[in-house]
Amino acid sequence: MKYSQSYLKLADFGRELLNKKSLHEGIPLISKYAKEVISASRCSIFIYNTKTNTLWTTHADGVDRIEIPADKGIVGHTIRTKKSIIANEAYTNPDFLNEIDQKTGYITHNIITSPIFNSTRNVVGVLELINKEDGFDTEDLKFMEFFAHYISGFLELINTIEEKIEYDKI
Repeated sequence: MKYSQSYLKLADFGRELLNKKSLHEGIPLISKYAKEVISASRCSIFIYNTKTNTLWTTHADGVDRIEIPADKGIVGHTIRTKKSIIANEAYTNPDFLNEIDQKTGYITHNIITSPIFNSTRNVVGVLELINKEDGFDTEDLKFMEFFAHYISGFLELINTIEEKIEYDKI
């Protein structure tokens, strides 16, 4: 298995993630680890806002915050189907939003996404990696799904804490 070393490093990553106290601290670490393990150029972590039915990035390499309707794009398709997606030719995928590339100036060649579930099995976000030199494969998909599950507890806990802080301000 090509990820055996990566799974061993996961324990160190987990300990480091536990020391992060906010999304702004933890998300860059998650992104760095996912890109390193899968050898992707970019990582975005989209959070699903059920109240506004939108997806927004807490972290998108090289760009400011991205916000899209939850029924658009490959990440939107991931939310709707609750399944991971590999699109090794992004521009031929009917769900691909090339408007994001036009806005950012970045060219997406291939993409892999995995839903992030909370403890009640509701989708709360999407982990997305972009541009792996030889394209993504089923081993990448297995690792993405495992990793999305691994980070879900951190995201749910931090989101709950941040929502409580915002509520207490009211």
